Amino acid sequence: MRVAAPVSLAPNERRQLESWARGRSTPFRIVLRAKIVLRAADGLQDKQIATELNTQRSTSALWRGRFRRLRLAGIEQDAPRPGGPSTLPDSKIRAIVHDTLRTKPHNATQWSVRLMAARHGVSPDTVARIWKARRLQPHRLEHYKLSTDHLFEEKLRDVVGLYLNPPEHALVLSVDEKTQIQALDRTPAILSLRPGVPERQTHDYRRNGTSDLFAALDVVEGRIIGECHKRHRVREFLAFLRTLDRNTPPELDLHLVLDNLSTHKTPEVKRWVLRHPRFHFHFVPTGSSWLNQVERWFHDLTHRQIRRGTFHSERELIETLKLYIERYNEVPRPFQWRATADEILVKVTRSRISLGLAGTAH
Repeated sequence: MRVAAPVSLAPNERRQLESWARGRSTPFRIVLRAKIVLRAADGLQDKQIATELNTQRSTSALWRGRFRRLRLAGIEQDAPRPGGPSTLPDSKIRAIVHDTLRTKPHNATQWSVRLMAARHGVSPDTVARIWKARRLQPHRLEHYKLSTDHLFEEKLRDVVGLYLNPPEHALVLSVDEKTQIQALDRTPAILSLRPGVPERQTHDYRRNGTSDLFAALDVVEGRIIGECHKRHRVREFLAFLRTLDRNTPPELDLHLVLDNLSTHKTPEVKRWVLRHPRFHFHFVPTGSSWLNQVERWFHDLTHRQIRRGTFHSERELIETLKLYIERYNEVPRPFQWRATADEILVKVTRSRISLGLAGTAH
């Protein structure tokens, strides 16, 4: 009967191996290796260790031998992988990178590893390694939008100034409408989540009406004031302004950050604001809704409640939105705005230069 070579541990080695074996944040492969060596030091044979740790006898023998040769370094580091150095010529690598950056395939909008591999007569794995080394990701697409507002910088500094230095004796409210929220009812039953199978719902649905949510986010405290309306006309916007007037301390000024929707600037609204001098409107630049913090809250609302929700009626949708706001306000979480106006302007200017738009209005 073959007997495995014995393993002896120095005190510092045992302490380190025990630390790895207990570590909750230690990678599992290190945990397993440490346990193998510790059990080997206790005198167990490889077959016994494999049975106890639910692994293979060859695995136990491998790490016993690695530790005897290289000690702790042999456990912490993986063994060198087989295979020789790449034989792909530099000219071929440059050609793959050039085509990735400068060309498009004939039958697609972006390169895939297989299309590029076929073009250059290499394996898909080779293309994947080249792209990974140079951080090229042709499959990804991100969107951007540059404002054409000639008062971009002025409005930007005004709004960001409110976020970073809110005025005293005042509330800063980020206000917007989330329109046309649909009360969708999935026609067949939803199939529940199971191990290995996600929740499933049909593409078919019944639309049971829509609602518009008016919301104001207190940028300091994170609390939400919201109400639902059937439409989003001037009449509904004025009704929401009156709601804000009733539900905020009357001694505080209200600074409202708004987008450039036409209903926010009508003569009726302007007259109402003149009669209520504690209201102050601050408009984000045109095409810059990302400056309005309540948009981020709307994103969370959609992700957590609306997108996968099932609503049998418009009333059920509205009650769900109200309940979400109530529960959110129990533990409000304000967003932390850190970017200064100067930092944003630098990024915008850099983007405009890369697009060849330097010198034009923001």
